Amino acid sequence: MTTAVACYQAVAADAPLEKGTVERRDLRPDDVRIEIEFAGICHSDIHTVREEWGKITFPMVTGHEIIGRVTEVGSDVTKFTVGERAGVGCLVDSCRECEWCLAGEENNCPNSVGTYNGIDRFDGTPTAGGYSTQIVVSEAFAIHIPESLDAAAATPLLCAGITTYSPLRTWGVKEGSKVAVVGMGGLGHVAVKLAKAMGAEVTVISQTRSKEEDGRRYGATDWIATAEDPDAVKKRRGEFDVILNTVSAPINVRHYLAALRPHGALVMLGLPMDNLEFNAANVILGRKSVTGSNIGGIRETQEMIDFCAEHNVTAEIELINADTINEAYDRVVGSDVKYRFVIDAKTF
Repeated sequence: MTTAVACYQAVAADAPLEKGTVERRDLRPDDVRIEIEFAGICHSDIHTVREEWGKITFPMVTGHEIIGRVTEVGSDVTKFTVGERAGVGCLVDSCRECEWCLAGEENNCPNSVGTYNGIDRFDGTPTAGGYSTQIVVSEAFAIHIPESLDAAAATPLLCAGITTYSPLRTWGVKEGSKVAVVGMGGLGHVAVKLAKAMGAEVTVISQTRSKEEDGRRYGATDWIATAEDPDAVKKRRGEFDVILNTVSAPINVRHYLAALRPHGALVMLGLPMDNLEFNAANVILGRKSVTGSNIGGIRETQEMIDFCAEHNVTAEIELINADTINEAYDRVVGSDVKYRFVIDAKTF
């Protein structure tokens, strides 16, 4: 049995999202039903529904930044009780048996199931995301959201937060580390806040100084404007322990590697369409790394949320009604948002 709930869905790659309904399953023993309060808009949602990353099955309900209240629990649920606030991020299932799942890295499971555009491993139905009034998910893939966090502003943390927290932790950012964040958008502004909360000295690398006031307010102590000086990054030779590249535009990798300290890491979070170019000497000298990172597992996502609650870190958001989703999509593509859109689910 299923229950039809209100949603906004994509019906074709070249069509606007429209109001509809999506079916939510009856609870399995380990499931929780979450009445959604807020759903974030991630650029990944737009890439997906516009088929910029490949063909999908329509209609498609996107959204993998979800926060709401638990309204029903399955017979075997022990992690949540009715009334608690819960979140859902980019994954709703995995095989739960492979080495990566057992290590708490469900994001690396070859059979992980995305919150949308995935296939339920039990009944083979397409998964549907958070642009709706409810979601049903295994308790193993739901995140406790502390009441101390502003729920709307915390919603983007389920993607943007873990995407930036995980590499900062993985590459050892701590008190006294020197971190550079390339780009001050939806990912970059959260990265600045998180790195600052970890005790790092944070520099933002951007084309212009248009967002410098914001960046310094969020914790950056320095700003590099590459439009003013194309060699500005190269001139910071041997300065940074970690550089997080959050943009998808091409960068001069050799300049960024030159700006790393020995053992430093240039971590790619954005997805440039062009190939990266550097030579072996750029990494051999100083034992430097060019690496990448995506999201994190459920355990690390919970760790991130708890860290954000402890340090009062949330995203900067614009709260919108569901009937403005299409306008918001166009504004995201045009970089016209400071810094993430979040949908008020009451308006579905």
